[in-house]
Amino acid sequence: MAKKTIKGLKEIYKKYDVFFIDLWGVIHNGVELYSEAIKVLENLHKLNKKFVLMSNAPRPTQDVEKFLLKLKMNKIFTQKIFTSGEAALKSLKKNDYGKSFFHLGPERDKNLYKGLEKNKTNLKKADFILCTGLYDDHKKSLDFYRDLLKNYTRIKMVCTNPDLTVHRGNEQEYCAGSLADVFLKLGGKVVFFGKPYPEIYKTCFESDEKVLVIGDNLRTDIKGANNMKFDSLFITNGIHKDEFLNTEDKNYEKILEKYEVKANYFQQRLNW
Repeated sequence: MAKKTIKGLKEIYKKYDVFFIDLWGVIHNGVELYSEAIKVLENLHKLNKKFVLMSNAPRPTQDVEKFLLKLKMNKIFTQKIFTSGEAALKSLKKNDYGKSFFHLGPERDKNLYKGLEKNKTNLKKADFILCTGLYDDHKKSLDFYRDLLKNYTRIKMVCTNPDLTVHRGNEQEYCAGSLADVFLKLGGKVVFFGKPYPEIYKTCFESDEKVLVIGDNLRTDIKGANNMKFDSLFITNGIHKDEFLNTEDKNYEKILEKYEVKANYFQQRLNW
């Protein structure tokens, strides 16, 4: 696969009909929007190019929209969001994994099961575990969760965010994917919603459209692109920035091989 570092998206945008753009790590860092990335959205909008801001946020789309508006994103762009939480919500409403669930995650994620509160229960009574992230008072270590879950591997976990970690500003935090990894190692089974799994992409493009995935996570964004046979633009200054900053000769092949992925293009940060 041909790979090259590009100075701006304007070099390649004409090749593509649809752009699936990751949010956290590409458009913002959890604290502020990246101005150069916003210019990319502005230009794609002016050119009438279709794009979807695709997030592994374990919350409904409208919650992510509110968050982005607080960061001062133009409301025009917040109409183009699709989250893993939204995909999971559709499945929850159909009782695909049973009716009663135990919510493993912070209180702020409760909108994910809004209207289904009566189905929330404890671990002993639950048909499945709905995992959206870590509790606010147990954010630093995974040991608490190993002890919590070790006797409940008979039921499935539904993970609404496959990401392992994320950077909030300069701080790295665990995500729901890390808890899913703990559960798998305990012998449990996990159903994932979000990138890199195909379901999140299927409703967002037509079969004859040429797609470019833009993301900073090799495990989710770029792996998802590979799974769907889409081209990809990898942003090196995101979740893997420490690995790429230490690659002096910009020979990224070994890092890609480590994650068993391929990328078509590279940028340090997304810009036009």
